[in-house]
Amino acid sequence: MTRSTRHLAHVLRSRRVTQAILGLIAALFFTCTWAVNNEPVWPDRPVRLVVPYPGGGMADVAARILGQRLATLWRQQVVVDNKPGAGGTIGSSSVAHAAPDGYTLLTVFDTHAATPYLYKLDYDPVVDLSPIALVAKSPMMLVCSTGFAPNNVAELLQFAKDRPSTLNFVTVGPGSPSRMMLELLKSATGINVTVVPYRGGGPAMVDLISGQVDAMIASVATVAPHLKNGRLKVLAVTSEKRSSLAPNVPAMSETIPGFGTDAWVGLMGPAKMPAALVAKINKDINQVLKNPDVKAILVNNGMDATPSTPEGLDQWIHHEMARWSKVIAEQNVTLN
Repeated sequence: MTRSTRHLAHVLRSRRVTQAILGLIAALFFTCTWAVNNEPVWPDRPVRLVVPYPGGGMADVAARILGQRLATLWRQQVVVDNKPGAGGTIGSSSVAHAAPDGYTLLTVFDTHAATPYLYKLDYDPVVDLSPIALVAKSPMMLVCSTGFAPNNVAELLQFAKDRPSTLNFVTVGPGSPSRMMLELLKSATGINVTVVPYRGGGPAMVDLISGQVDAMIASVATVAPHLKNGRLKVLAVTSEKRSSLAPNVPAMSETIPGFGTDAWVGLMGPAKMPAALVAKINKDINQVLKNPDVKAILVNNGMDATPSTPEGLDQWIHHEMARWSKVIAEQNVTLN
């Protein structure tokens, strides 16, 4: 072991020890205040909700809807803090290394389950973060330019098989839902397509609408305005069954048996958060998500509210990590 390797190992061990000490202090403080007041004295100052992605995406929108209602419930400001970069790992790392006192929370997205197999991380996405609640799910939509010949999934698959590598599929980021779901489609059907990576969804959508590229798997919120004005056509939703958000659009499983996946948003915190604090935040989130007004706002933004237990989010993340690790390995997905 080299000197630099020994130094890195020492730093990582020190961080884990510091986290454990902070977690113990937070747990003792929280337990004491609960015992004295019969309920936790939390929050007594603003809460920071880190979104490790750019503004305007599904995770950001869900965080702002949730944060606004939690601020009213908690009578404290909830600050949404966008910290994008490296597929969401920069913002996630900042929360993984934060004090486990509930004042720094993390909004995670699909990429959370794929990044461990694509990026070199300075945190463990399972060990160093506490699952709190699943917030929302949304099907993605397989859309194409209006000048593209196929009008359904079967025709698209036949087009791809008849013309290997000529079907241009847009993706945004190596670990993004658009890329991962495309790789799942390739794995399930054996089609060979040309992946066209873009840095942002805006430029990708412009080129898709103009017909410079053929197809894309994108969020409902992203494509809905373009479907209404006829600038794109939708072939299917990625969910296992037809979605209430678009009941007339076929599910991909109707053509590809067993195919089904959703985009999702969850809330997490640093590891070692007191169980009582996790339970309180989970309860408050679920209370917000069950509000009819909040449900309607989420639907208008292409999402369905999904109240859950912390264990439910933990199980879902493990399910997603198992799925995407297999797809990434089979399809040899890399950052390049």
